[in-house]
Amino acid sequence: MAVLVGYALAILIGLSLGLLGGGGSVLALPVLVYVVGIAPKVAVPMTLVVVGAVSLLGAIPHIRRGNVAGRAGVVFGGATMVGAYGGARLATLPFITDTVQMTLFAVAMLVAAGLMIRRRPPAPELTGPYVPPVCPYCWLWLPTEGLLVGMLTGLVGVGGGFAIVPALVLLANIPMKQAIGTSLLIIAANSLAGLAGYLGHVHLDWHLTVNFTLLAGIGTVAGAYLAQFIHPAHLQKGFGYFLLAIAALVLWQNQQPRKQSYVPLVAPAARANPFGPSAGG
Repeated sequence: MAVLVGYALAILIGLSLGLLGGGGSVLALPVLVYVVGIAPKVAVPMTLVVVGAVSLLGAIPHIRRGNVAGRAGVVFGGATMVGAYGGARLATLPFITDTVQMTLFAVAMLVAAGLMIRRRPPAPELTGPYVPPVCPYCWLWLPTEGLLVGMLTGLVGVGGGFAIVPALVLLANIPMKQAIGTSLLIIAANSLAGLAGYLGHVHLDWHLTVNFTLLAGIGTVAGAYLAQFIHPAHLQKGFGYFLLAIAALVLWQNQQPRKQSYVPLVAPAARANPFGPSAGG
């Protein structure tokens, strides 16, 4: 029953992604952990698969329209991939406990919620072909922020679009439309890099992961269709407050003993030691 409820919520996660263009992916981890009952060290790489696949699906229309900035995407995306791989390797170390991971995730949700609540429509100068840079040589900051965003992705499975888009607009002098398309490709790339950092250290239930991803993808397509009838700005602030509530719930749940309600169908040896080096990816 918990898995079926998780599948239903996967559709809602995709629906929010399609309607808002972002933010919904941060719900995948709490659904997998608190609804399906999967340990965070396994749920995070599963979330990376969902986030990466849905972001790639959303990037396809932008690629066809040419809304991708190649140079900035390579510089920023390369840094995020390094950071995501490093963050994933860090997450497999013993001192990064489930509580630490979920607390970091809740903090990231609070930041994302605050940005969604406060965000206003971009000014006309940010949507045009020329964006005044906020500082000389701002592009030098791109790799630094990319490493930090990538580390966050690898540690807690958050795509980081709430930080990537402003960085591309304000630091890389990229129009908003290109920043969104480039951001989706960067998220897909650093999700892949983060997943690579986990492989060999956790055992993923690929059946559950693929089903969850497909249902989120269906929800994304449906949300993108409904977006033409519902203005995202009307939903964004309310969704931000919803994220605040989820973040508070995650912080509260971290103080409670958590029971694992879902057990993947794996070999007994792998089940006994799901994070050991002998567990296959």
